[in-house]
Amino acid sequence: MLNSSISSSLWGLKDLNTLDLSSNSLNGFLPQEMSNLGAAIYINLSMNQLSGSIPSTIGKLQNLIYLSLASNRLEGYIPVSVGSMTNLGTLDLSYNKLSSSIPKSLEALQHLRYFNVSFNNLSGEIPNGGSFRNFSMESFKGNGALCGIPKFHVQICPTVSKHIAKRKKVERASFIVFGVVAFISVVSLAFIIVKNKRKDKMTREVDELIFIVTERISYYELLQATAQFSESNLLGTGSSCSVYKGILNNGKEIAIKVFNTQFEGILRRFDVECEILRSIRHRNLTSVISSCSNEEFKALVLEYMPKGNLDKWLYSYNYYLNVIQRLNIMIDVASALEYLHHGYSTPIVHSDLKPSNVMLDEDMVAHVSDFGIAKLLRGGDSFVLTTTVATLGYIAPEYGLEGLVSTKCDVYSFGVMVIETFTRKRPCDDMFCGDMSLKRWVELCLPEIPNEVIDANLVMNLEEEQIDKNLQCVSSIFQLALKCSADSPGDRINMKQAHAELQRIKRRFFQ
Repeated sequence: MLNSSISSSLWGLKDLNTLDLSSNSLNGFLPQEMSNLGAAIYINLSMNQLSGSIPSTIGKLQNLIYLSLASNRLEGYIPVSVGSMTNLGTLDLSYNKLSSSIPKSLEALQHLRYFNVSFNNLSGEIPNGGSFRNFSMESFKGNGALCGIPKFHVQICPTVSKHIAKRKKVERASFIVFGVVAFISVVSLAFIIVKNKRKDKMTREVDELIFIVTERISYYELLQATAQFSESNLLGTGSSCSVYKGILNNGKEIAIKVFNTQFEGILRRFDVECEILRSIRHRNLTSVISSCSNEEFKALVLEYMPKGNLDKWLYSYNYYLNVIQRLNIMIDVASALEYLHHGYSTPIVHSDLKPSNVMLDEDMVAHVSDFGIAKLLRGGDSFVLTTTVATLGYIAPEYGLEGLVSTKCDVYSFGVMVIETFTRKRPCDDMFCGDMSLKRWVELCLPEIPNEVIDANLVMNLEEEQIDKNLQCVSSIFQLALKCSADSPGDRINMKQAHAELQRIKRRFFQ
């Protein structure tokens, strides 16, 4: 056990990848030179006796994924610069003497999955944007002066309380005004409808925007943004739709999903996707900007994903994803599915989960897309019957044989996709025939180390220690995937359990 201060020479190791000095009796303070560890992805200095403040230069550690300074004697504030550590997935500052507020800049940390500042002397409002939407009271307990939304089990901020009282008074006055305005609006609307019915067909076909969001983008703006939907802007095409890249007049990049109106059942798919996407909100779901619809044109205007989809990154030879990048993507997808299944008032089944429907933004954060055949489980139903066919290879047995769709079907598809992501083998690969499937192929190699089935890119040109570490990690991931893709729905875990287990696997990887 070390009981001295940290040697100043340590902070000059610019190529250091992992630093773990936890559970010692180290004293002293963290210097500004800590920012020299630019290559580090894992730093654990927890359970020591470090004092002083967290250096403001810590924000320069752009590659850092894991940072724990828990159980020390650190004082002062949490630097605003932490919000610029774009790859940070775990931040543990618990059991210190930190004061002041939690910087709102931390809302920008899109990969942050674990956050703990419990048992400090923090005060002020807890941020509630970005990843903070997913945290619970456990992240903040033991800070008596914190305030925020009720889910964090802290006091409501004083400014919020005053606003609530004032709002009630305003609401009472507004109710009367609203009644008058509503009556006038109904009369006006009726007049407009009657008037519009008398217009010719060309006027009626001018596009209207469904109320997914307030931003208005016309059909003519879409034509201009895509250079008349030219092939040079075509991002991809399927049997029922095509996706184009567009640039609006204000410079904003968008993706336009144009539905093939000649395709049977396409109007139903468009309506379903509109119904679902206008109400759900999650950082790992594709954001809808608007929709455009007339008698001959149906399109969704989506957030542009500059890194394409997971399928491209897995199977294009000029792209590469390491173990942690693939694991982060699967954690993102699991987070989205957990929200759809358990975090929304009406459970939603995506029904067509596969790598081509997992989009990647500039920061390689995954966003689940394409809800054209999604199902809402209304009225307490645990499943629905359907004749819709999803993508072969990812379909759960009960879905393919009986048309029974439930959240457990998504869990099955997720399990298959996890296996595909770490083997780089499609479930419909020619090598899988008869009784041999992608899932069975992996199942036969476990519980041994999965040398024969892991994507060779994940163990190529690495030191032996790193190869062993990757293999152990992927072995745990495969075991989770098999729990998801069990043949019987009752034997499958749910997405809450899958998401939590992936988080644990990631933490073990960095320990």
